[in-house]
Parts: sequence; C-alpha cells; structure tokens
Amino acid sequence: MKRGLSFSLPVTAVVLAIGYIYFSTVFVFIERWFGLTSSPGIMNASVFTAVALMCVFNYAVAIFTDPGRVPSTYMPDVEDSHNSVHEIKRKDQRGTVVGQSKAIIDLEIKDIKDGGDLRYCQKCSHLKPPRAHHCRICKRCVLRMDHHCIWINNCVGHANYKVFFVFVVYAVIACIYALVLLVGSLTVEPQKDEQQSDRSFRTVYVISVLLLVPVNVALGVLLGWHIYLSLQNKTTIEYHEGVRALWLAKKGGHVYKHPYDIGAYENLTTVLGPNIFCWLCPTLGHVGSGLQFRTAYDTMTTASTS
Repeated sequence: MKRGLSFSLPVTAVVLAIGYIYFSTVFVFIERWFGLTSSPGIMNASVFTAVALMCVFNYAVAIFTDPGRVPSTYMPDVEDSHNSVHEIKRKDQRGTVVGQSKAIIDLEIKDIKDGGDLRYCQKCSHLKPPRAHHCRICKRCVLRMDHHCIWINNCVGHANYKVFFVFVVYAVIACIYALVLLVGSLTVEPQKDEQQSDRSFRTVYVISVLLLVPVNVALGVLLGWHIYLSLQNKTTIEYHEGVRALWLAKKGGHVYKHPYDIGAYENLTTVLGPNIFCWLCPTLGHVGSGLQFRTAYDTMTTASTS
C-alpha cells in the first residue's frame, strides 16, 4: 500500500544532503583525483552513481510504502494451538522464560481478556495482532512496528523494514566511498588553472567534511544496531521491552529468551528474504501478512514431533 505525498522538513534536508554529497563527490572529488574523462574516473563515477541510485530508490520506497495496517476485520484465533507465544509487554508480565530444561514454562501476556490472548488498542478501538503497536504520531496501529522515523516521515514497520534497512546499508557504503574519494582528491596537486578557484573548492571540502564525518558515524551506529536487531529478530520496541523481561526473569530465577528468535540465519531470512542474493535488493515478496510470525515455540514443537 502506498502513502500520500506530504511536505517534511527532515526529508527535504536528507534529499538536499544526498544531492550535495553526490554532486560534490562526482564533479569535485572524482574530477580532481582522476578526471571524469579518464577510465578510473568513469569507473568510479559509474559505481558511485549506482550506489547513490540504490540509496535514493530504497529511501523513496521506505517513505512511500505503508508500514502495515491492522485490518479492520482482524480477529485473532484464540483456539489456535500454534499461536501460544506472542510477545513481551512493558507491564504486568514476565515474558517468555526458559528454565534449566530449556522448555518454555511461561507464555506472557498483558492483555488477556476472558481467557484468550487478545491485545486491544484503546486508541484505535480494535484488536491488534502480535508485535503490532500504536504510533502516537501516525495515530494508528502499525504491524511489527520498529519505530517512527522523522527522516522518512513514516513508521518503520512490517512492510517497509527491509527497504529501510537496505537504504541504510547503501547510505553507509555511499558515505564511506565519498569520504575515501574526498581524502584521495586532497593528495593531488591542483593545476595552475585550478589554483584561482581554490577558495571555492575549499568551501566545498569543508562543507563535505562537516557533513560526511558525522553522517558516517550516525549511519554506521544505526546500521550496527539494526544488524544486531535483525540477528535476534527483534524490533527496537521489543528490545526495550525485553530489557524489562530479562530483569524480571533473573529476579524469578529464570533465563529469558526472546520468543521470535529462531536462530541467526533464520532470523535474517525472516527480515531480508530467503534468497541471500536478494538481501540487498528492495524485494518485499517474502514479508507476508504481518499478522502471524514464527516463534521459538514453533521450532521447539517441530523438533519434538520429528
């Protein structure tokens, strides 16, 4: 589902920054280091342009893709025996706990209504599936919500998490690449005809350094964080909820295990898709409905019956 177009100052700032970094890298750094008409110059310009295009495309998809709406007709199957483990909430429950026998001995949950595992959103006035949360900015529930990101003017959720992740990957590659080209271009002595315009070039370099260095650090930390989350099949919200669950589990003498952690590789295929060669492509065919997710409980049940 696509979203409508609306003005956003942070998104405008990101677009301007991308444009500035691209043009300064291609027409200043590559031009001064190699020359755009030379073979190394054409090669570097082509590769950087390809990375920049992938970055921009995934950024646009992350902005305009609806992160996932809870269907108005959604009704959980409270009699589904395969839906025993749901999630951790911040209040009044202990989460999924694993004892010494590694068997799940406690199955959550906060919003238990009339004996069923029903999660109800008071603000939206409807039931919500596991891992869905209400966004106070979007004013609705979002499937597998990770966080609301002002830089894409959208929630990062079930339907656009992968393209957001891939955008960050290409953005980190592009920024590191641009920084390397910037440093490399400084090692070249300017020609006589370039010395007159040295002051304008100096301004471009200063702005580029002030932009690229903090952006590299910020995006690097963000990428590392989401790699960590993806390896454990967690969202940012679930990480913070898990901190409390871990504390409660230790307090009760148990060992906490995130219910959706089904193994590092399986976790990655859940987020990025089953085909490893498409992990850095903006493919979304694997995401499913976002109403049900595989759990560690399912894995244990399959292992015990086989």
